[in-house]
Amino acid sequence: MRLPALCCLFVVAGVLAACGGKAEQTRPALLGETFAFDEMYSRAFETTPDVACESARRALLGQGYVVARADAGTVEASKNFQPEADAHLQLALRVSCVPQDGGTLMFVSALQDRYALRRSANSASLGVSALGSLSLPIGSSEDSLVRVASSTVQDAEFYGRFFERVGHYLPAHVVDRDGDD
Repeated sequence: MRLPALCCLFVVAGVLAACGGKAEQTRPALLGETFAFDEMYSRAFETTPDVACESARRALLGQGYVVARADAGTVEASKNFQPEADAHLQLALRVSCVPQDGGTLMFVSALQDRYALRRSANSASLGVSALGSLSLPIGSSEDSLVRVASSTVQDAEFYGRFFERVGHYLPAHVVDRDGDD
């Protein structure tokens, strides 16, 4: 009697463990968002928002980004990459400069979109009234880039290099409050 009960207990424990593991694996990434305090996406500077955002604009221009929008509080820019013949990456950055305690708090986030080349074959049919419809395969194909992935860059070193580059374009008297001068 004890052996079947013990086997049943192990089976139930195994099923529960498998279900728990599966739930962890299929949990969407956004449910893991903690909103914990993290300085990866922000940096404080002892300057005005317009000076900070202008420095960000110059830092992005200096790295080959195309600036789509730049004003006293916001900079939006993007840069394209083609790591493989049939793959394309686009990195879009958004910088926001807000006043805080006599200085500026700069926020930045980068969105990476990945595109893949998709080919689709085309065919045509020809209708002739005396003969009827005649289908002719025409050997043409149409290539198009299709977005296959999109994600926010979550690399602290990437953002650290960005803020360091922004600091390079700030006036000499401006100090990075986080100690990175």
